[in-house]
Amino acid sequence: MARQQNTRTIAFRRKREGKTNYRSRIRLLLSKKPRFVVRKSLKNVVIQLIQFSPQGDKVLLSVHSHELRKLGWKASLNNIPACYLLGFITGIRAKEKNITECILDIGMTPSIKGSCLYSALKGAVDSGLNMPFSDVVFPDEKTIRGEAIAKYAKDLKADKARFAKQFSLYLKSGLDPETLPAHFDDIKKKIRGKA
Repeated sequence: MARQQNTRTIAFRRKREGKTNYRSRIRLLLSKKPRFVVRKSLKNVVIQLIQFSPQGDKVLLSVHSHELRKLGWKASLNNIPACYLLGFITGIRAKEKNITECILDIGMTPSIKGSCLYSALKGAVDSGLNMPFSDVVFPDEKTIRGEAIAKYAKDLKADKARFAKQFSLYLKSGLDPETLPAHFDDIKKKIRGKA
């Protein structure tokens, strides 16, 4: 009687580590379009346009949230208004490189309606980059402009200790959090002017 061998398949290292979902990756690669990759850390956001190549993925364009500081952005670098502006910059630079369409790659990030991820997508779409999307996932215009942050700052101003702790970054840079929507509009005009 023949013995049965125990065979087991070992998953790819990046799948074992929880870094890559190969099923979703293959669907993105089959589109043959550049991928609009948004990655958020605790303090920063990076947006890249990446094209698949058998030798390894090629980064066509990369935009880091620190570029907003060069434009005069004084608020947080990873909130919804900042992500929108980064998406807007990415879309404009993509058009300069003759990239007109791409597809969103969220990686292992949870898909949450109205999140920073979809704020960046909205910025890219508003700049003229052609991507498949649904309006349902975008944050509303008030949230994108930072009106919710300004309202929260106004409500919190009575408690000076909490206000100083919550908005220390804004206060250090000399920006009143209540003026964030106007500041957002100014930076967006600067981005359009540079295009």
